[in-house]
Amino acid sequence: MRKKALLCVALVSAVVSIASPAQSTISLDPDSLGQPPVSSWPTFNGDYTGQRYSTLSQITAANVDQIAQQWIYKITSVGAQRGAAEPVIKCTPLLVDGVLYITIPDHVWALDAHTGKEIWHYDWLDHGGHLVGQRGVGIWKTSVYFLTPDNWLIALDTTIGKEKWRKNFADARKQYFSTSAPLVVKNHIIVGVGGDAMDMPGFLDSFDPATGELQWTWWATPRAGDPALKTWPNLAASEHGGGMTWMPGTYDPELNLLYWPTGNTNPVFAGQGRPGANLWTESIVALDADTGKLKWYYQVSPHDTHDFDNTTAPILFDKVIDGKPRKLVAQASRSGFFVTLDRITGKYLVVKPFVPLDYSSGLSPAGEPIPIPDKDPSVGGSINIVNATNWQAPAYNPQTGLFYVNAVEGKAIYYLIDSSEHPSGYGGTGAGIGHSTHVLKAIDPLTGAIAWKHEYPNLNNAPITLGSSILTTAGNLVITGDDQKNVIIYSAGDGKILWHHELSANESDGPITYMLDGKQWLLFAAGDSLYAYSLSR
Repeated sequence: MRKKALLCVALVSAVVSIASPAQSTISLDPDSLGQPPVSSWPTFNGDYTGQRYSTLSQITAANVDQIAQQWIYKITSVGAQRGAAEPVIKCTPLLVDGVLYITIPDHVWALDAHTGKEIWHYDWLDHGGHLVGQRGVGIWKTSVYFLTPDNWLIALDTTIGKEKWRKNFADARKQYFSTSAPLVVKNHIIVGVGGDAMDMPGFLDSFDPATGELQWTWWATPRAGDPALKTWPNLAASEHGGGMTWMPGTYDPELNLLYWPTGNTNPVFAGQGRPGANLWTESIVALDADTGKLKWYYQVSPHDTHDFDNTTAPILFDKVIDGKPRKLVAQASRSGFFVTLDRITGKYLVVKPFVPLDYSSGLSPAGEPIPIPDKDPSVGGSINIVNATNWQAPAYNPQTGLFYVNAVEGKAIYYLIDSSEHPSGYGGTGAGIGHSTHVLKAIDPLTGAIAWKHEYPNLNNAPITLGSSILTTAGNLVITGDDQKNVIIYSAGDGKILWHHELSANESDGPITYMLDGKQWLLFAAGDSLYAYSLSR
């Protein structure tokens, strides 16, 4: 098990470069984090709901063809990184007091939102961890919080980028790594981890934003004495069972509950050594924000054997059903199921495939999919669906009542490599077969029905990259990217393409929008460049 006190790495170093004079102190009121983002975008999803919805409507379906590029910021100070020939911006930029914060692994930049000019740059030297991506920062008062690939939580000054403190929360030597954006809730900085190779347990940590002191830990697999341990064959399997927490969750301030998606079970493809449902992997869990205590769970993929990492954001929304107001949470899972749950109780309202699939034999009394054993990976190969979606964030528009997600329809063949009684590591592998299709889908979360969809062309049957997260606005817009270097803006109501533009690479970040100097801006990234647009007149 992970030790809470980790030795400092003596060779860790960081450098801050200041490219412009310091300005007045940049500060974020924590109470504003739950409000609709207008002149700021202060947290990963804009607010706590995960909707990625903006109430701004200066840019609409009627005038979106008049937007024009205002500036570009290109990363020039960083070259190739491990696993990436050139930097790729996979974060959601944050905006506070006219300053933008963007990241790639090991690096944070503050930019002037008016011009794209660099204000400061923080450079970290990692000693381990995977550099597969970095999703962004969190902000609380005058501090920016950043996770490094080797699992350091670092607090930086918002104005000048100076380091305030650092805290090592997981051991990179055990193959834990960090790519997430911290979630700031009240006086908590909540961080999760990634890691599969060494069969370690996932967890969430909550830290004091002022001091970095640990407040609580929630483990994604049960400890000794927990009734949920009956879903594992034994304690050892549970303590090596995965359930990584590598994407940010959402939060209901009224209920004081976090809604966190948990990742795949370990060993990843070889499930014969861990019979049972394997809680709380592949689940949505509701946790008390002040204590980390589990209130309820819903397992989207019991006994996962296909790497259906359930880390897609759970989106919170309210609806009146049968004349009664309901607090709901919905998710388009990587396993291909769309679910809508009561977010007070966790009871299901909708469980329905949003891509074609055939690996479930029905639903349990709790509404959880029942897997078909002969679809498990085998030595000779077994066919199942490809991952139906990935980490790229979906969106929800309360005006249309629709949930938007980038999805993949297709098949893969899964092989069991480690057929021993007690497998370890990945234990198998999978690869796509035949033709796969990238589809943007608009889903009615009260029924699971597809309201409209846009099928992207798959040129030469190329491997599909989902590209960017999704943004939706009160201007009846849905904004995302394809895998042919295009950023595309659709009508949120019917999916009609309103505007598109080819960029230097595939759109790769979480696009955002905000008001600045009386204008609504749209911001999105492609590869190593950040693009800012607004109306030309």
